[in-house]
Amino acid sequence: MSISIKEVKTKKELKKFIRFQYSLYKGNPYWCPPIRMGEMDTLKWGSPSFDYCDAKYFLAYKENKIVGRVAAIVHKKSNEIWNEKRIRFGWIDFIDDIEVTKALIKAVEDWGKELGLHEIHGPLGFTDMDNEGMLIKGFEELSNVFSIYNYPYYVEHMEKLGFRKDVDWLQNEFTVPKQIPEKMEKMAKMVEERYGFKLLEAKSKKDLLKYANKLFYTLNDAFKNLYGFVPLTDRQIKSYVDQYFGFIDKRFVKMVIDDKDNVIGFGVSAPSLTKALQKSNGRLFPFGWWHLLKAFKQRETIDMYINGVLPEYQGKGVVALYYYYMTQAYIDAGFKYAVSGPQLEENAKALTIWKNFEHRQHMTRRCWIKEIS
Repeated sequence: MSISIKEVKTKKELKKFIRFQYSLYKGNPYWCPPIRMGEMDTLKWGSPSFDYCDAKYFLAYKENKIVGRVAAIVHKKSNEIWNEKRIRFGWIDFIDDIEVTKALIKAVEDWGKELGLHEIHGPLGFTDMDNEGMLIKGFEELSNVFSIYNYPYYVEHMEKLGFRKDVDWLQNEFTVPKQIPEKMEKMAKMVEERYGFKLLEAKSKKDLLKYANKLFYTLNDAFKNLYGFVPLTDRQIKSYVDQYFGFIDKRFVKMVIDDKDNVIGFGVSAPSLTKALQKSNGRLFPFGWWHLLKAFKQRETIDMYINGVLPEYQGKGVVALYYYYMTQAYIDAGFKYAVSGPQLEENAKALTIWKNFEHRQHMTRRCWIKEIS
């Protein structure tokens, strides 16, 4: 039976594009369903990312049934900054049928060819705040809201289609200690005394919001040399602040500031939402919000979302400082485990922090690449 590819052009079709993953992973105990409203906000035409990106969404049909999907993204600013001619693919899901995968990738490649692009790589999103990297290790580990989960056969399909590794992201889980390691505490105190850095003492969410934009400006500078990164625009920053800072718990957001009140380093984390989103299947209404509220009170696992340090302060112990206070917050709250966000395997500075804790590398995700034939 032949595979047909249809471009998504209406809001109704975009909803079908978003819904496909929920049927494909129905009953999977490891997949974390994305928040449906969030998916729509990210993918809808006219979102802040479309200020410098073009995108097309494709659905694969077999016997009049949706069997796959993929987003094709032309990131004009990324190609300019990194001097590349690439097209990205993201939001890719498919049944275990290589012909379906081949047809989806071909749709992305064909558009890239029309535009004179030379390579295709992914899974990637519009920004580094979108989920990226195909899972290649850790298929029986619980995923989280800021990382991709996929079936093992995805990897086989990509290899058969001629893709090769471009970069890998590593994810670690560490056991929250009963008390702060002595070495880490000494380092944190030394950094405070030597450089005069201090922790932002936020007494309310309103206090955090005053520094939210500064945090993202620091992220822009801290991430500028990382794989495929493109600085967030003011419109994107406003969107992320509106989405995330309304529900975060100030106890689990740590910012290090200098004597001029600038954010020089930060770490953002939150209690794991995976099990709550599994119960609601990614819906906030009618009762999804209730599951999320309960999740914010659970004390089993906390997810570490993003962290960063301004380049001029790297190597001065700022990471040790905010990890010290974050770890103390986890201990005080009674968490058992903390899970890092995906970190580039080549980012040695970010990975050295784990030597202070009992930990295990439990997930690996990959960005694939190949030349457009």
